[in-house]
Amino acid sequence: MAIRALRGATTIDQDTTNEVIMNTKELLLEMISRNDIDKEDLISILFTSTNDIHSAFPAVAARELGFGDVPLMCAGELDIVNSTPLCIRVMMHLETTRTRADMRHVYLRGAKGLRDDLPG
Repeated sequence: MAIRALRGATTIDQDTTNEVIMNTKELLLEMISRNDIDKEDLISILFTSTNDIHSAFPAVAARELGFGDVPLMCAGELDIVNSTPLCIRVMMHLETTRTRADMRHVYLRGAKGLRDDLPG
């Protein structure tokens, strides 16, 4: 087993609790599905959001999916000119037998073009 980091991002249309939680759940489930991840393989999940999101912590979505025993942390994204607005990013640390090249990073909605250099 190796320790790997899996990246993902999504956007919301408006800053509401429901959008933050629903779109973050969608992202997490897609990351898990594409990479055949078992919850027991998760080490930690780091969430960041742009400074235009105030309604909810993205980690709430992970708790609602049953990941409350996985260490979760939220942080603010750097406020960079012309960056993608209303964006939630995820870095998931896990144990896996996959190689780095086999990891399938997930970028949804308005975040699709953020890292088109990574395998999806």
